[in-house]
Amino acid sequence: MPSQILIHPFESEILKNNFLRDPYVRRTGIYLPPGYDESTRYPSVYLLAGFTGRGTMMLNESAWDENIQQRLDRLIETRAIEPMIVILPDAFTKYGGSQYINSDGTGRYMDYMLELVQWVDKNFRTIPERERRAVAGKSSGGFGALTLGMHHPEVFGSVACHSGDMHFDLCYRADFPPTLNGIKKYGGMEKFLETFRDARPKKGDWHAILSTVGYAACYSPNTESAWGFDIPFDLETGEWNDAVWARWKAWDPIELIAKYKKALYSFLVLYLDCGTRDEFNLQFGARTFCSRLRRAGIPYQHQEFDDGHFDIQYRYDVSLRAFSDAWRA
Repeated sequence: MPSQILIHPFESEILKNNFLRDPYVRRTGIYLPPGYDESTRYPSVYLLAGFTGRGTMMLNESAWDENIQQRLDRLIETRAIEPMIVILPDAFTKYGGSQYINSDGTGRYMDYMLELVQWVDKNFRTIPERERRAVAGKSSGGFGALTLGMHHPEVFGSVACHSGDMHFDLCYRADFPPTLNGIKKYGGMEKFLETFRDARPKKGDWHAILSTVGYAACYSPNTESAWGFDIPFDLETGEWNDAVWARWKAWDPIELIAKYKKALYSFLVLYLDCGTRDEFNLQFGARTFCSRLRRAGIPYQHQEFDDGHFDIQYRYDVSLRAFSDAWRA
């Protein structure tokens, strides 16, 4: 029997009444491997999409590359990896993404992920043990994988972070000058929030502003404010707000190694990679994170490759193999 893709409308109790009024029923992709057997149990991998993405987007066909089903089929057929169940969650929000964390400004998306794990284990033939459950992702999905693993090592026993958000001073602050320069042409922040979905083209200043908004809703929510979040600079003058930026930095993985050392040390696989030409400077975050892991005596795998931030799905070949090798050991 060939592999199967099931799209389930997962109804989340956790996401009901979220601040942004985003849907609480989420289309969740489930990959079942070839020969899925009702008498066999399988390890599971949660594969997290990046900012502005949903898990089911990984199923899109491409003229020049494999989608995730084709990739998994090839890897299993060639025995590069063992058969596994792969879950493609939807953690999209009105502003583009949740970072897979709990925030008053978006919703309890970390708790939602734990809720999803329980539902998957109940309805599919997973091995319901943290040693046979992994989480991986790219960009904001890589950040989400690492953050979920650090906060919940009792749930996820292996982590892969591809080009994940970290070293916020380098990867996020580049969006702030275009936000300052571009917000006026949209009529200010209130007008931008009302009209951004209909704006054309959706690039340049628009993307910088939306990124700033999306991350602020996650890292520095303020549900009592007109916008629902605080940003770390004055929109008129650009004057820096250290208190707000400290709230962002509290989520920066490079700052959290000491706090989560025990969790990081517990992983069967802790894998990170990034392209040497990453457009958001995330290679420096990965290098910094790994340097601090090394000083803390935490085992990890780290690779760099000659590419940028986009169209690097082929890197899942490496992390999925790392997970599988650990499970086979």
